[in-house]
Amino acid sequence: MGKKETLIKKVSVAVRHPLSAGKRLTKRLLKKPGRAAVVLFSLCTGLSLSHAGIAAEALVAVASNFTAPAKDLAAMFEKDTGHKITLSFGSSGKMLAQIVNGAPYDVFMSADQAKPEKLEHDGLAVKGTRFTYALGTLALWTADSGSSAEAILRNDQYQHIAIANPRLAPYGVAAEQVLEHLDLTGSSQPRRVMGENITQTWQFIASGNAEIGFVALSQVMKDGSITSGNAWIIPPEYYQPVKQDAVLLKRAVQNDAATAWLAYLQSENAAVILQRYGYGNFPVTP
Repeated sequence: MGKKETLIKKVSVAVRHPLSAGKRLTKRLLKKPGRAAVVLFSLCTGLSLSHAGIAAEALVAVASNFTAPAKDLAAMFEKDTGHKITLSFGSSGKMLAQIVNGAPYDVFMSADQAKPEKLEHDGLAVKGTRFTYALGTLALWTADSGSSAEAILRNDQYQHIAIANPRLAPYGVAAEQVLEHLDLTGSSQPRRVMGENITQTWQFIASGNAEIGFVALSQVMKDGSITSGNAWIIPPEYYQPVKQDAVLLKRAVQNDAATAWLAYLQSENAAVILQRYGYGNFPVTP
């Protein structure tokens, strides 16, 4: 058994997660190589305020679909650790461009896997820290609670349909895949309203500029219920899985708040929040 495997085994048996009130790290967490790397990296750099003794700050770039759960997680994280997290939301594509051009982000939470992987490949992110923090779910939503979003789409009873720009937002790619699966690509094309990101897409529908549109389920669900309007949760076989990856950026190697945040995203506390907003099972390492 090598030194790394021995260390991981010892951590899984003896270490308590310093960010979740002494709860033991799950075996599932430590069996995943990318997760173990982040956890061990965090332990070595002084993961929590109780270990480091000094509060740190981190700027996190977050995909728009994750806005609500990210805010809830940040509030819990700051209370538990004393560290400060500043969240910046936008389309994954635009945030990638900002990072490449020197934006001072410490962590990147994309809506896909390709963009964090590219940053790793280009030397802008710390290798071994990338992992899937959420499994996204696509929904077709209408703000009219008296209507069926699915029926509006299938019966061609709409003038405008909103989707996120597929060149910038992974949820836009998923929406196009659904329309293709339903053989509605051609008929929907001239009636599309394109959002720069999934938040703007939701706004088009909420404001009535589009009768229906594709959004992240997390935008219209909380605690297992649709918060307003009517939503059709798209069958997962209609589109490729939306695996959302996070990664530590190079500038944040010595930032305790950034490494602690990544570890927190992999905790059981985070898993509970994800489920409340309609995300899939406990995230898995790519």
